[in-house]
Amino acid sequence: MASTRPHTEAVLPAALIADIEQAGYFPELVTDVVTTALGDDPVDAHLVHAETTLDTETVRRHITVLVLTAGRLLIAHADDHAPSPDSPTEHLGPIATATSETVPLSAVRGVMLTHVVPAPEEYRAGSLGREITVTIGWGTVSRVDLLPATCGDPQCEADHGYEGTITADDIALRVSADADGQSVFDRAREFATALSGAIGR
Repeated sequence: MASTRPHTEAVLPAALIADIEQAGYFPELVTDVVTTALGDDPVDAHLVHAETTLDTETVRRHITVLVLTAGRLLIAHADDHAPSPDSPTEHLGPIATATSETVPLSAVRGVMLTHVVPAPEEYRAGSLGREITVTIGWGTVSRVDLLPATCGDPQCEADHGYEGTITADDIALRVSADADGQSVFDRAREFATALSGAIGR
């Protein structure tokens, strides 16, 4: 019987497969999810970011894969998921969920790159710190921050309603050279630069 497994080696660049394997979160599953969403499009740039969080007594692993092609941005997530007690799969124990989303580059509204630079007085040109946050917005999710409005008079007790901001914040990845490794940090900078250039054309 012929295998139904996608021929990932023929589609994904070796560097992307290596980064997924290095992340260590079910690499065959993640590779297949990315391949299925990507189709035959060649990869221009990519970023793989793995994160482990502690939730009381539970360790949860999460991986995000960003892939840039000539016309779209692919976002793939996979993480641990504990089924609810009434779920049909509850008896199987912990499971992994994987989701992919494809965004046309024409829909990407912006790329924000925040650099964290310790001891800025000792900054050396070209280093750009040891930690960055890559934020990409394409309008799917917006964060609303509301605060009570004021008139500036500290004695005023009138109701001035609310004021706030709406911020597109579809995905934000914090990458540290010390925690994630220099290669992941460099890849994050390269990916942000490539994506910024792609949406600017």
